[in-house]
Order: sequence, then structure tokens, then C-alpha cells
Amino acid sequence: MTFSPSMPKKSASKARGRQRQRERGAAIISALLVVALSAILVSGMLWRQQVQIRRIENQRLLSQAQWVARGALDWTRLILRSEGDTSAGITYLGGLWGVPIAKTRLSDFLGQIGEVRAEQGAATYLSGSIEDAQSRFNLRNLVATPAPGVTQISAEEMAAYQRLLVSLGLSGQLAKVTALHVRAGLSQSATRFQTGTSVTSTTQVGGGGGLTGGNFTNQPGIEDGDDNAGVAPLLMTGVDSLLDIPGYTPEIVARLRPFVTVLPTTTAINMNTASAEVIAAVVPGMTVSQAQALVARRQTVFFRNIGDVQLALTAAGVQSVSIDPNQFDVNSSYFLVHGSVQHERAEVDRTTLVYRDPLTHTTRVVRVQDQL
Repeated sequence: MTFSPSMPKKSASKARGRQRQRERGAAIISALLVVALSAILVSGMLWRQQVQIRRIENQRLLSQAQWVARGALDWTRLILRSEGDTSAGITYLGGLWGVPIAKTRLSDFLGQIGEVRAEQGAATYLSGSIEDAQSRFNLRNLVATPAPGVTQISAEEMAAYQRLLVSLGLSGQLAKVTALHVRAGLSQSATRFQTGTSVTSTTQVGGGGGLTGGNFTNQPGIEDGDDNAGVAPLLMTGVDSLLDIPGYTPEIVARLRPFVTVLPTTTAINMNTASAEVIAAVVPGMTVSQAQALVARRQTVFFRNIGDVQLALTAAGVQSVSIDPNQFDVNSSYFLVHGSVQHERAEVDRTTLVYRDPLTHTTRVVRVQDQL
């Protein structure tokens, strides 16, 4: 058997060819890995950039929705002031303020301003209503200020709140506990002596106590004679604050929400707007059925003064009831403005407490609460 001199050269050439192919395959695989890694990094960067852009857009839309809500609130305040000028001294359900606004496109309001602005408001919707805050039982009334520097639990108001609880099928024992917590919270409040027309800065520390009289003490939770030991001095700012009081549950608060409120000052019940349950609670000796009859009569002719209220109570079958102007009224100064703004993806649900001066009819915002 003979060997050709060229055979080793051919074998070496083939080996070098296979080596070059392996090297090219490794290079291709490395290049593919680099490209894949680069694609992953670039896509991650683009994704983070897209998320950031989306976040900025959402913030912009939310800011625009909030500005629309502010504009709607200013418009509502203008309605309240105009209503006060035209119907001075009287607040009744038949007023312009009591007409709710259904979900309406913003462009329907801006159509008369300009076509460009109307197009900008095409994706924005408004809805809302105004509620008389003094149609509800004000839990702030549970604590009275008979003199500067003196706070005491009002026995009459506590009895009224107890009647309201019982009529709603709840425990009347919550009335005393609530009154104690309201007073404990006011003991640490800078506006504890504030009334509807003035603010007194005088502070007096004294003893006494009890459910019908006595001063408060600046030591939270220590009240003489009223079993107030251990009551946390939490200032109530809304109906949800009732959850901080032992005995209240979310179900009880939901049941009470349409009938009670917490206002910065003591207020009278507006007999033109209050519900039958609230009227029956604040008028001693009045039943819910009698209050319903009074409300039905009120739908025909609203009350213009306290004298009309007295006549209506007599007609409803309530005898020997003396009307206290501090407890009953036909006018209101506090209003709850419920508004909802939907601007593309952003939505703002806001409840604003507005105060209207009974003399000048000017309005100011007391507090704003956004619904989550």
C-alpha cells in the first residue's frame, strides 16, 4: 500500500477548515447573545421610559381633573351666594342650589366660550349635588359653650341624639359615650369655644362636670363625675371619626351617615331641609309619623320663619313645644358640595364643606375630603 505525499496536507487542511467553522459558529453564537442581551437592556429601558411617561400623563390628567373640580366648586359657591342674595334668611329644598347635576360633558358648559375649549372638554364629565349640612344632626351640638372658657355636655342635645339612635334601631347608650368623646376632643382643640359668629380665645380650667354642667379640664380623659376616664382626646372631623369611639362599627356608621354630621360650630336644625327622622329626634314628644306628616306639608309650602314652624308642629299634633332659635331655624350656613370629575383616565370624587355667611352671603371653604 502506497501513500501519497499530499494526503497529510489534505488532512491538515480539513482539520483547519473544521476549526474555522467552529470558530465562526462560536462567533455567531456570541454575536447572537450580545444582540439578545442588548435587546433586553434596550427593551427594559424603553419599558421604564414608557412607565415614566405614563406616570407623568396620569399626574397631568389628575392635576387637570383637580383644577376642573376647583372650578366647579367656585361655580357652586357662586350659586350659593346668589341664592342667599335672592332668598335671604331662607334655605329650602326648592331652591336652585338643591338641583343636582347629572353626569354632563364639560364641553356642554364651555360651548358658549369657544369651540377650541369645547373640544378640549369633550373627554371631561361633571356631576354633583349640594346638600344642606344643617339638615343633619350636628354632633358638635352635644357640647355647649354657655360661657367663655366653659364647655359642658348638653343634656337636651344628648337626649335628642339618643332618640335618633333608637329610632334608627341602634343602642341609645352610644349617645353618652359620643358626648364624652366630643368634649374630650374639644378640650385639646384651638377652636373649642368657636361659635357661628365669633371665636373666643379665653381658656378656663375648672372642676365640676357631670352631664348637665361643669367646666372641662385640660387633662385628657379625666372629667369629674361623668366616667370619662380613658377617653382619648381625638377631635372629631367627620362622621367616620365615630369609628374611634368604642361601640361603633362600620355598619352603625353607615346607618347614621345620612342623618348626622360634624360641623366646626354648634348649629340649628334647618326645619326646611331636615329629614323626618332628624325632626322627630330634635322635637321632644314627636313621633316619626308626625314628622313625616310635617315633611309632607313642607313640600307644598316651605317655612319662612320660626312662627311657621310652630304652626306646622301644632298642626302635626305636637303640643306644648317651645321653639328655641338656637335649636331650630329656616336658614342654613353650612353646605356639603358633592362633586365628581372624570377627565379621561383620571377621576376625582370630592366632598367639600362650604360656609355661607348669613349676613354678607360670602362663602368660604371649610374642609375638603377626596373619596378614595
